[in-house]
Amino acid sequence: MPVILSGGSGTRLWPMSRPERPKQLLSLTAEETMLQLTARRACGERFARPIVVANALHADMVEEQLAQAEALAQALVLEPMGRNTAPAIALAAVAAGGGPEPLLVMPSDHVIGDVDAFHRAIEAALPLVHQGWLVTFGITPDRPETGYGWMQVGEEVAPGVHRVARFVEKPPRDRAEEMLASGDHVWNGGIFLFRADMYLAALAAHAPGMLVAAQDAIARARVEGGRIFPDADAFATSPADSIDYAVMEKADRVAVVPVSMGWSDVGSWDALHEISERDEAGNAHGGQVIAIDTKNCLVRSDGVRVALVGVEDLIVVASGQDVLILPRGRSQEVKKLIEAMKGS
Repeated sequence: MPVILSGGSGTRLWPMSRPERPKQLLSLTAEETMLQLTARRACGERFARPIVVANALHADMVEEQLAQAEALAQALVLEPMGRNTAPAIALAAVAAGGGPEPLLVMPSDHVIGDVDAFHRAIEAALPLVHQGWLVTFGITPDRPETGYGWMQVGEEVAPGVHRVARFVEKPPRDRAEEMLASGDHVWNGGIFLFRADMYLAALAAHAPGMLVAAQDAIARARVEGGRIFPDADAFATSPADSIDYAVMEKADRVAVVPVSMGWSDVGSWDALHEISERDEAGNAHGGQVIAIDTKNCLVRSDGVRVALVGVEDLIVVASGQDVLILPRGRSQEVKKLIEAMKGS
């Protein structure tokens, strides 16, 4: 059963991505939105209808987009507040019945270019999943990335599946270069496959307060058709933590399937430029854009016309009343702008 996590705010892609319409609900990499693309890659005979965990403010948009993609959710679990990924997945696992059915947990705002490779990785993982292992998918690295967590690939425990030797926090540059050169490390892509009951058992062992909060929140939830509104007071008692910290780094039987599948978390405008189609001058653009004697720029507009002459290596994004301009390579600093605007 797919579990799609759609609670993020996507602030690093401001000004197009905003809390009221975050990046997973935008068409950034294709005609369809990132949520629709995520739902489509887990459709078909082998997949059940998904459980989607989302912000209650986005309920209408999520349902509308899934309907357009012909990927209606089995249930839409609407978080009363964000508590990070581990509690969100706990809500989904409890809502799914907490039994032995495998859950394929996917963020709604990632890109996977080679869906067939993703499906092959899922098939490789399933035998161990049925045995009770918690499985994650490790992205084959192509650069010494400091913005991702990494995993060291340990002994093979099934064809194409390895024990996770250790998790590595976001590393400094020199450490990332060492891990890339070693050939036995992968990026932590944040995609997981495990039985609902095994995940809940791991929570009972390593984060019992989180488990109790999720169970109480679902037990006292308000249900309206396919929408589940977990009880806010119960869910508020849950610690806020990621699945990596709360469970994966502490559990015993944790495995990784290394895979090359054209993955990106589209975590910045630079990342979007990297995966976008570019013209002969290296420009990626969308919307009303005119570019003359311009090289290696990302230019996006959802309204006003943007014209560039004689510039290179810029990111220019216009949305509504806001315009973002910064050098390519510095788009991670958008979060500094967000903080500055909060104080203005």
